[in-house]
Amino acid sequence: MIQYKKIKQISPELTLSYYNQIPVLELNHPHLGEAKVALQGAQLLSWKPKSEQQDILWLSPIEPFLLGQAIRGGIPICYPWFGATKKPIHGTARLALWKLSHFDIDIEHARIELVLLDQQHIVEAKVVMLFSEKCELIFTHYGKQAAQAAFHTYFHVGNIEQVEIMHLPTVCFNAVTQQQEQVPSSRRITQHTDCIYTLEAPTNYILDHQFNRQIEVTHQNATETVLWNPWHSVMSAMQEQDYQNMLCLETARIYQLLHFGESIRVTLARKKSN
Repeated sequence: MIQYKKIKQISPELTLSYYNQIPVLELNHPHLGEAKVALQGAQLLSWKPKSEQQDILWLSPIEPFLLGQAIRGGIPICYPWFGATKKPIHGTARLALWKLSHFDIDIEHARIELVLLDQQHIVEAKVVMLFSEKCELIFTHYGKQAAQAAFHTYFHVGNIEQVEIMHLPTVCFNAVTQQQEQVPSSRRITQHTDCIYTLEAPTNYILDHQFNRQIEVTHQNATETVLWNPWHSVMSAMQEQDYQNMLCLETARIYQLLHFGESIRVTLARKKSN
């Protein structure tokens, strides 16, 4: 059960609220649609364009929104490391409270900027979110040490068995089998999938037959993309059947680290299927 509490009306379109323990920015724009951003992790939880019936992003229906606990869904930011090589998994940034540093909203655009401050209150990282007919996220690394980073995007799909992911490379590292494998460029998910690809083409497409839409995913200054669906594997803050309505297609710098001032960007655009 989520306890909802409105805290502050920042602008006519932007509200600060609490979802249980987590402060969340709510964008409600008369022309652009709706978006929600958790200040913990600078995590985009929801993006629903004005003309869209279904959210583009998936968020766990049983997410408890507890401070210091990773939020399952939306677009978590993995930083300054990716994976389970250190604790916490996927880095500390998604558990930290970020600060709203700037916003700008007009008839056709909305821009939200959030910063992560270190213990000396120096900016360690920045995320810019741009909303128009598209959604763009730009992550910039300002730390002294080189770092990994990824947008771990959870996409909302109608039925995982009726989804194709297109324009992927034909070689991936399968993290389930721990082997390099030859795979088709167009993937359908029929089992636990965790594949790391070296990026070749900058744009992938998620073709969702049930929702009758394509999601165009464009990666910029990334070196890898990761395709993930846990299938029946037990995951925290997920129900057994939730794998049927989500998939992750991630935008990452895993093996080629980000240096001071470098950014990665992901752009999401929804299109009707032909």
